[in-house]
Amino acid sequence: MTATLIILGLTVAMFIAGKLRADIVALCALTALIVLGILTPEEALAGFSSTVVIMMVGLFVVGGAILQTGLAKAVSQKIMKLAAGSDTRMFLLVVLVTSAIGAFVSNTGTVALMMPIVVSMAVQSGTQPARLLMPLAFASSMGGMLTLIGTPPNLVIQDSLTAAGYEPLGFFSFFPVGVICIAVGIMVMLPLSKMFLYKKKGSGNRAAGRGKTLNDLVSEYNLNNALRRYKITRRSAIGGKTVAELNMPGRYGLSILEIRNESSDRSGIIRNVTQSLASPESILAVGDIIYLMGDTERMELFARDNALEQLDNNNIDFYDIGISEIVLMPTARIIGTPLRKSGFRERYSINVLAIKRGGDYIMNDLPEQKLQSGDVLLVQGKWSNIGQLDNDETDWVVLGQPKEQAMQVTLDYKAPVAAVIMLLMVAAMVFDFIPVAPVTAVIAAGLLMVITGCFRNVEAAYKTINWESIVLIAAMMPMSTALEKTGTSAMLSHSLVSLLGSMGPTVLLAGIYFTTSLLTMFISNTATAVLMAPIAMTSATEIGASPYPFLFAVTLGASMCFASPFSTPPNALVMHAGEYTFSDYIKVGLPLQIIIGIVMVFVLPLLFPY
Repeated sequence: MTATLIILGLTVAMFIAGKLRADIVALCALTALIVLGILTPEEALAGFSSTVVIMMVGLFVVGGAILQTGLAKAVSQKIMKLAAGSDTRMFLLVVLVTSAIGAFVSNTGTVALMMPIVVSMAVQSGTQPARLLMPLAFASSMGGMLTLIGTPPNLVIQDSLTAAGYEPLGFFSFFPVGVICIAVGIMVMLPLSKMFLYKKKGSGNRAAGRGKTLNDLVSEYNLNNALRRYKITRRSAIGGKTVAELNMPGRYGLSILEIRNESSDRSGIIRNVTQSLASPESILAVGDIIYLMGDTERMELFARDNALEQLDNNNIDFYDIGISEIVLMPTARIIGTPLRKSGFRERYSINVLAIKRGGDYIMNDLPEQKLQSGDVLLVQGKWSNIGQLDNDETDWVVLGQPKEQAMQVTLDYKAPVAAVIMLLMVAAMVFDFIPVAPVTAVIAAGLLMVITGCFRNVEAAYKTINWESIVLIAAMMPMSTALEKTGTSAMLSHSLVSLLGSMGPTVLLAGIYFTTSLLTMFISNTATAVLMAPIAMTSATEIGASPYPFLFAVTLGASMCFASPFSTPPNALVMHAGEYTFSDYIKVGLPLQIIIGIVMVFVLPLLFPY
């Protein structure tokens, strides 16, 4: 017991100090428990096979797909519209929407679904994600108090009541308690988040170093006007011909930059987009969309001559093919060479869309332009090919980071697919008549996101997983086993209840809440509820009081644990994205946890009399 308490104390101290990464600290504690023989290797490694941890991995993938497809951005824009530019209103909407979802979906699932939406919303509004992510995690737990199925501890106390022969709780018996928790949470979190959750070292500066965004480049080079999109109709004579047969540079002075084909199934939900750069051998087909560049009047003439349908050009979408800037070095071998002899097309399959020379933007007669030192070339090609340009750094420097830009490009045509998969996953988690376990639903949803193309590739899906959070939770879970195995948990809880039982029901109620709350900082909330529920039941019986308020104190203490990043999976899920430290949870979560406890000690006897 002593060794376990020492390891726990050192672990908490190292979390607070923040000198080592949280996952490394957790692994050190886990190793110490094995070396000292407190846990067997099987017990110590059980956290890595836990369904909660597996669900977290799958939910990271689902959340990444929601971001990658632009679904998060679309939903966040609707919430921002309701917020009408007010940070306070946006904060309230995030808390209320999250709480409502948390009433029916596990708090881990709720955070994984809402986190990409909240991050997207924060970026669009200029608010730091840190301001909203911790309240998001806390709101998911508070929302779990609205219904019987909202959080596992609620089901634990239901089992305790029915086993003892008491009237079972209804589905919405928890609702008044949950509403009060949410109201108190809003009043406490609103000022505390403003005071403590603005990160001075935030990601804004790092983002600034990544170069211009794709939209910046489109605007700077006026591509919406320089490029035009045309669809090949059935009446067009160019269907079935190769690009070389058209001889467009010679006849019209135009260039085809890209050929795109978009198709949908009958339902309109499954939509696919294929892109390719136009090579001389490329064969044009009816339904293809071609991107033309050149003089406006000549493009209109070409379209009339070949019965092409002009498409709206307000937005240029980037999927597999993107754009970037490169600047030519003074030592580049191609200085003084006409662009048509530069080899960009032949060596890298790259198009040059424009040349920025000083303050001038050159977009006409590009093939004959002789390249000069310091020229900035706007290039177009597959993201992988643009990335390969970095390998020839003696001739040019790629501005920005093509790999990161490619990751930020949303596959918006896959958003309906991602939405359907997400809704099916939520339905499987909510409705008992669907014979699918929650962890199975999450794994299937993550797999479907990859198979249906909601990610650019499998590697992109893996990159969405925050392994630091996964290892942190998996390595800390066995700590609860160590505390229970050594009798530490039972000793602490029994001693406190025995001490307070003679002081009256209200003092005992407070003792049960805060004991449960303390234990949940180091043990999973479900395990804590299982441990404390029989103690609360026995204590209520001994003093001749109703067990309802005492059992509600157990589920509240187990669920309203906000002072630690590893006390609940939602707290851990947002830690990395919000750039939080252990002390951030202490500053915001601990006051919230204490205030809710104090309020509930007086409210529970009113809702459920002794």
